[in-house]
Amino acid sequence: MRVLIVNTSESAGGAAIAAHRLMEALNHNGIKAKMLVRDKRTEQITVAALPSSPLLRAKFLWERFVIWASNRFNRKNLFQIDLANTGTDITSLPEFEEADLIHLHWVNQGFLSRKDIRRIIDSGKPVVWTLHDQWPFTGICHYSGECTKYQTQCHHCPLLAGGGAADDLSARVFRRKQQMLRGAHIVFVGCSQWMAGLARQSALLVGQEVTSVPNAINANVFCPADKKQARLQCNLPAGKKLLLFGAFKTSDPRKGIGYLEEACRILQETDAGLASQIGLIVVGGGAEQMRELFPFPVYPFGYVGDERQMARLYNAADAFVTPSLEDNLPNTIVEALSCGTPCIGFRVGGIPEMIDHLQNGYLAEARDAAGLAEGIRFVLETADAETLSANAVHAAHVRYGENHVAAKYIAVYRHAADFK
Repeated sequence: MRVLIVNTSESAGGAAIAAHRLMEALNHNGIKAKMLVRDKRTEQITVAALPSSPLLRAKFLWERFVIWASNRFNRKNLFQIDLANTGTDITSLPEFEEADLIHLHWVNQGFLSRKDIRRIIDSGKPVVWTLHDQWPFTGICHYSGECTKYQTQCHHCPLLAGGGAADDLSARVFRRKQQMLRGAHIVFVGCSQWMAGLARQSALLVGQEVTSVPNAINANVFCPADKKQARLQCNLPAGKKLLLFGAFKTSDPRKGIGYLEEACRILQETDAGLASQIGLIVVGGGAEQMRELFPFPVYPFGYVGDERQMARLYNAADAFVTPSLEDNLPNTIVEALSCGTPCIGFRVGGIPEMIDHLQNGYLAEARDAAGLAEGIRFVLETADAETLSANAVHAAHVRYGENHVAAKYIAVYRHAADFK
């Protein structure tokens, strides 16, 4: 079977990383898999890019302009919304023509339009679509927060200026998505059971199949290593208890950095002895700006694109903290667990499917900074570090190992092909 994995980027963002890892896992398990992307960054021959054209950038900008104008020329939430009003027809490309099955991933920001997606459906090839966020089954948003209008009909979108209207942008795009999916048979795959559960409630996916398969991890790269050596390689202090926080954009409110800041201040006020030993590694865009927020030494690394360097940072840390307020199946948790690094997070989204409370980390209730502080205290002081680490590695291998995830997707592909 020849599978074409379609994603906007080759490597930027969680969806791209997950899609690329899946391609590698499939190729290691007897499936001929390629990626088709708009933004290619390497010379890898199994990754193809759209033919170069100035129109690619223009399409991205046009979509942003329409959102900006529709939102009363307000930049707020500009990148929390996508319309798929413009894109590129990929059905005539040789990579598409030679594929037996098309596997869509994150295809936004001017890569594929709704019409382009319909052309893929009408090609007659089996289609699988992995849900890295909610956009495929909402009107315009990637994460709906507390809004549940997508379950019936989007309107009065809270991400639009003034709270939207009865026939706002979200309502119009929702209706056009209904037309896009009419009569189609697509197997939708949530990376987490939580995401799959939300998808099943959407009015857009009535009659569609929804299942769940997690993201894969390369355990040859993300594996336990000597902590002292990892800290030496990363120029980090040997004597500190190091926490690690990472996000593509560290200031993204959805990633919850404010709750981590509050949790650290609680520790400083209630457990001065422990607080004096803590340091914080910050990875991602805007990491330098995090220095001023915390009462502990901060070691900013910015964006880290090298997986082996990222693995060294996980191994250098005593715990990975993810105070995300809404998340699917974060690659960062999978990576940390695979390195044997315990994880601390909120009981939200797909995170409870990943962190086993008191076994490989700690789960606090949503938005509970005191609970997050208690989780940090538990991992750094109370729990047996070796047991937590061993449990983390075991969970990562059992749930996210390449062969395991590839086998699950191969079963999905065969089912989708049989239906066609």
